[in-house]
Amino acid sequence: MSEFWLISAPGDKENVQALERMNTVTSKSNLSYNTKFAIPDFKVGTLDSLVGLSDELGKLDTFAESLIRRMAQSVVEVMEDSKGKAQEHLLANGGLKEKMKCLKIDLTSFVTHFEWDMAKYPAKQPLVSVVDTIAKQLAQIEMDLKSRTAAYNTLKTNLENLEKKFMGNLFTRTLSDIVSKEDFVLDSEYLITLLVIVPKPNYSQWQKTYESLSDMVVPRSTKLITEDKEGGLFTVTLFRKVIEDFKTKAKENKFTVREFYYDEKEIKREREEMARLLSDKKQQYQTSCVALKKGSSTFPDHKVKVTPLGNPDRPAAGQTGRERESEGEGEGPLLRWLKVNFSEAFIAWIHVKALRVFVESVLRYGLPVNFQAVLLQPLKKSSTKRLREVLNSVFRHLDEVAATSILDASVEIPGLQLNNQDYFPYVYFHIDLSLLD
Repeated sequence: MSEFWLISAPGDKENVQALERMNTVTSKSNLSYNTKFAIPDFKVGTLDSLVGLSDELGKLDTFAESLIRRMAQSVVEVMEDSKGKAQEHLLANGGLKEKMKCLKIDLTSFVTHFEWDMAKYPAKQPLVSVVDTIAKQLAQIEMDLKSRTAAYNTLKTNLENLEKKFMGNLFTRTLSDIVSKEDFVLDSEYLITLLVIVPKPNYSQWQKTYESLSDMVVPRSTKLITEDKEGGLFTVTLFRKVIEDFKTKAKENKFTVREFYYDEKEIKREREEMARLLSDKKQQYQTSCVALKKGSSTFPDHKVKVTPLGNPDRPAAGQTGRERESEGEGEGPLLRWLKVNFSEAFIAWIHVKALRVFVESVLRYGLPVNFQAVLLQPLKKSSTKRLREVLNSVFRHLDEVAATSILDASVEIPGLQLNNQDYFPYVYFHIDLSLLD
């Protein structure tokens, strides 16, 4: 499953033992993988400021998740014929260890091996400043996303409109890709070549009558250029001064003169415009030659490596013995931008989750700051109810009312910006990595 539960409990001896019991029960019952979730020591500030941050972080969490989901969907839309490979581009930069700085790792590995980015978000700064930095970063990414996707959608719409001209039946579609210079009498003061649409059942009638539909029709001047399932496109050459008479007689015989006059410059311009739009669109999402080689992927089938509680040495995420993927090779600018900034937005989102755990834990458990955060990955959808029961049982002592669900569903929990549907004896936040569902 790509679902995670991020929880915290007080860090005193009694609750550390409760965490160990929880870990033992969930492991033996095969309910979840559990890993410690490291959160640095932040400057707490005042209680009032924490209550305000709780509300702000809740909104920022929702905004960040919405943003990365929109970016993930944009990757799918931009890749079009390669939609099935979109997940391969939804990656995050690896951990902060020197050997992992440039690695791209899957989202599950990033979350289970999360380390706070001290360089980007210094923990020594006031919490308000850290939150403000993340909020501005996400706002800028969203602004750029809107601008870039708008430009891409305009390009896509222009191309679709042009493509429509090359589709449809002979009455509506452009003829610039069908006719050629040789089909027409050009640069004549007296003669002109018309294009006539003839229903298939009337081919024989056309051949017998077109020369007599009007005076001054050039004998044996008709030729079938192309046809669709309804009819064919024929040429006919006549004197200019009988055009209107010929059109009237043709209509009476169920032949339709198509308004088209051969203009070599206009036809060339239309063809070049189509080629340009096709090229521009392709360049926007052309995928990496390296990442999409047949038989290769950025990551093989991935099973999450987890660290049992109490073991501070966590295994490094990512692949060993694998050459780095060549960044940007063969990729269009929009796809490349989406990949880079999706990673940035996703990393920011998980940092917001860490901040929420810290703030809510301090509000819930008080000062001095002493709590333990744990990340649980339920193994099966069917096991989530049992997992919740185990957690409520283990941490019942923290809040008897919440554990027994006595609170009315409409009751607001003061200061925590949650109703009791999200309120448990322990601090709890949900992380869902099913971004393409």
